[in-house]
Amino acid sequence: MSDPVPVIIYTRTECHLCDEAEATVREVAGETDVPVDIELVNVDTDDELSEKYGERVPYVYVDGRPAFKFRVDADRLREKLTAAQE
Repeated sequence: MSDPVPVIIYTRTECHLCDEAEATVREVAGETDVPVDIELVNVDTDDELSEKYGERVPYVYVDGRPAFKFRVDADRLREKLTAAQE
């Protein structure tokens, strides 16, 4: 089995788009059988991150690269996860 693909989701407290982004990542990972290691980072707990991302969350990195802002496109995520496994 391959190593999990690292996925970082920058979030905020009570952010419904952030919840949707996490759910989409989990769903797509399950459908593609690509293991993922999801790290949720709440920007509200860090002044520097809060300044950097502010209201521009969720911000999603896949395999160390910026991938999505606000909404996660399931088809594009599927492509990114598959490519990260190759």
